[in-house]
Amino acid sequence: MRSNVTILLVAAILAPAGQAQVRGNESRHSHDRKYIDGERNYHFDATIPRTVLENYLSRAITMSSFLHGAGNVDDNIRMLTNTGVKFVGRAIFRWGGEAALEDLLKTAEPIAAKLHQADPNIILQAAAFEIVTEQVNQIPIPASVFEEFGLKPEQRNFRYESMLYPDGHRVNQWRRGSSVPDMSQLETRMWFTFISAKYIDIGVEAIHFGQVEIMDDRDPQRTHWRDMMSRVRQYARKHARRHMVICDAHVPSGGIVHDGKLMFDFHSFPLRIEEVTDKPHHGVLKMGYLDSIFGRSKGGLTPSGWKCESLPFLVELDNFGRSRREGQNIGAHWIWGYDEICWFAHQDEEYRNQWLRYAWDWVREHDANGYLQMPGSRTLAAPVGEIRWYWANTKSEAVPTGFNQEETIKAIWAGDR
Repeated sequence: MRSNVTILLVAAILAPAGQAQVRGNESRHSHDRKYIDGERNYHFDATIPRTVLENYLSRAITMSSFLHGAGNVDDNIRMLTNTGVKFVGRAIFRWGGEAALEDLLKTAEPIAAKLHQADPNIILQAAAFEIVTEQVNQIPIPASVFEEFGLKPEQRNFRYESMLYPDGHRVNQWRRGSSVPDMSQLETRMWFTFISAKYIDIGVEAIHFGQVEIMDDRDPQRTHWRDMMSRVRQYARKHARRHMVICDAHVPSGGIVHDGKLMFDFHSFPLRIEEVTDKPHHGVLKMGYLDSIFGRSKGGLTPSGWKCESLPFLVELDNFGRSRREGQNIGAHWIWGYDEICWFAHQDEEYRNQWLRYAWDWVREHDANGYLQMPGSRTLAAPVGEIRWYWANTKSEAVPTGFNQEETIKAIWAGDR
């Protein structure tokens, strides 16, 4: 990483009385400016200063499958630019179905180019999740991947069996022939390096690595994760739009730090919403609820070279499936028996808009390191009537199933000065 910057010590931001606000001392780049000529600074190259990173996180939206061509692409681009989005989360990924990767990339690349034509500063995020299936057996390994790992190139495909925990741990966890990969396996590191490079090649500048901590059960020091991540970052320095890839993961532990060095550029986690038992279907945020990340994001030296006591993070309305007990207070990570985005989608429009304002304010007040990642596009495991996909877009002829959060998101951000 580049080191030709001056590090300055910045005083801690003190919490107002009655709030659990945490941020801590940090060091910053001398050229780190939040605004340039009155406009938010979105410029970075090879490294990203904290204020620039936070500018992006403060304008983040979950836009699942955007680069897959889901929904109305033109209206999605209109919505993203209208609201002022700068970080488009989960835009492309494979949850299994690896055999369709090349076709997906062909669909995604022109959509990425079209969005970047509309706004060159926007960051598109891919996801490389905690899953591999037998379909990886259909994908040839390029010579460049063998060479990256110091191996002699050979003509063969990836091997699913070589990516799994040898003792059978987490094998078939998702379904038969669909497992959690073991990062200590060379084949797994080759696969993650390969797919990350594919995403970078189409204009992606951020990658979410899912539940990292279930992919390293045989590697408590994360030696192999750090090896793979270093290769992905090195590839990005040569091939990414702005010579870096911004990496994050879901970290129940609050973060991964080795010898004072953070593995990720920022952290992310579900919101973890608690039921209001005397107000059916209502939900609130609370410090210390379940494994929520508020007040727990670990600090250290970031990949960009600045230090922090607590790494910036995103929290989102997550999707993780269907309980089949919707509408009931069943506890655990469910909110009234729903995953988070389904719970949100099942509320009436007025409450959805009110709750977004509440959640934005609550996060900013209780942990200044955190930012609410707005809901833009997400699958609904528990459909709302016949609607199986959530869109924040304003309802229109182009998006007849829009849930109408677009203008609320725009207003929240417009007021964030």
